[in-house]
Amino acid sequence: GELAAYQQPPTKVTQLPSGMRVASQYTPDETVTVGVWIDAGSRFETKENNGTAHFLEHMAFKGTKRRSRIQLEQEIENMGGHLNAYTSREQTVYYAKCFKSDLRNGVDILADILQHSTLDQGHLDFERGVILREMEEVEKTTEEVIFDRLHLTAFHDSPLGYTILGPVENIQSITQEHLREYVKENYLAERIVVAAAGPVDHGELVRNSEELFSHFRAGHGKRKEEKPAFYGAELLYRSQEEGSLAHFAVGYEGVPWTHPDSLTFMVIQSIIGNYKKNEGLVPAKLSSNRLTNSVANLGPGAESFSAFNTCYKDTGLFGFYGESDEATLDGYLDELLFAVSNLAFSVTEEEVERGKRQLKTTLFGSLDSTTAIAEDIGRQLLVYGRRIPLAELLLRLDAINIEEVLRLDAINIEEVKRVARERLFDKDVAVTALGPLSRMPPLVELADVQRLEGFEIDARSSAKLVAR
Repeated sequence: GELAAYQQPPTKVTQLPSGMRVASQYTPDETVTVGVWIDAGSRFETKENNGTAHFLEHMAFKGTKRRSRIQLEQEIENMGGHLNAYTSREQTVYYAKCFKSDLRNGVDILADILQHSTLDQGHLDFERGVILREMEEVEKTTEEVIFDRLHLTAFHDSPLGYTILGPVENIQSITQEHLREYVKENYLAERIVVAAAGPVDHGELVRNSEELFSHFRAGHGKRKEEKPAFYGAELLYRSQEEGSLAHFAVGYEGVPWTHPDSLTFMVIQSIIGNYKKNEGLVPAKLSSNRLTNSVANLGPGAESFSAFNTCYKDTGLFGFYGESDEATLDGYLDELLFAVSNLAFSVTEEEVERGKRQLKTTLFGSLDSTTAIAEDIGRQLLVYGRRIPLAELLLRLDAINIEEVLRLDAINIEEVKRVARERLFDKDVAVTALGPLSRMPPLVELADVQRLEGFEIDARSSAKLVAR
């Protein structure tokens, strides 16, 4: 595993005169993934046009001046390839997977749909219905609903708090003009990365990109971006369905991609980990993860939890999502909040090492296909301005903040404690929950738990609640 990181082929990056970047990594596969990563997503929208970035993604496959929708579909089918796209809060991505001999054709199709889509009125009206149905599907996925509401709670003054699909009224009223305006404002050459992975000739990719993406203009200075304010607030949706679970998420202000603490946050996410009742090889009550242990001892009402850590350009959202029955909810939240706050005072070498090992496994395991590699290249060029080699990430991980005098092991524990103390202990949290919430403690009570008030701290074991 770690040896492979040091043998990772280099990522070649070329900046075109327009400011657009072209990047590739050679891998000895038969197929190639080539895509376009754009520094544009729902956070660059306004209240009036929220949902436009996602609507555009739907319109991209509906035909261009050169290819009708049917021709586009047939051409991809005949190549044995496939075309995909997605929109996130900060990025819009279009990519094609095809055989190596079809690379130019893949680039041509991507360039065509991004620069010459007809945005036909008939298709536009049809897609409204498709997106509204997609919205109904999303609303059936409680976890997605919770995360959308958590963003709304934490960043309610910023477009980062908007949903990616946008509100129903916008989906019903978005026009061709809105779509064209959004492309003109956001699809600028310096915000675009063409990334490929597979048996790619970099020079050929650069020539094709320069020739075929000639319509993207250079921007007019930097886009005005303000760091979103983070709010400690709660958004609760009570419902009393018989036997239903309470779903909740607690979010702390995290750090941006480029922040020196971002890697430590990933380790902390690993240390908190995740849990699902009756799953896993080791019974939860015997787990070496203290939190999993405590949660399992709460009884059958605690269904699951998972820690999350999302980075953005200038902020982040760290926290946990969980599910429990109504009776267990308050005790469960106490355990989870205690576990996060307690990292500021009590974390073991074993926990830090386990967190780092799991993170390494994730980092290696995630680059297992040309699509995953292209994704990694595109995203990293947009957020860091370069591709960080795995070997460098490993060195940073092994030596989270080396100071020559101190032992590395000690500093790792100290580093985790420092970040937990500075950014998690007794800090504002955004809370959202839905379901049977009669036992949901108010925000002020949760703040007491975060300050570890009424807890006896024991470095070796879980929390002991003295009085509440």
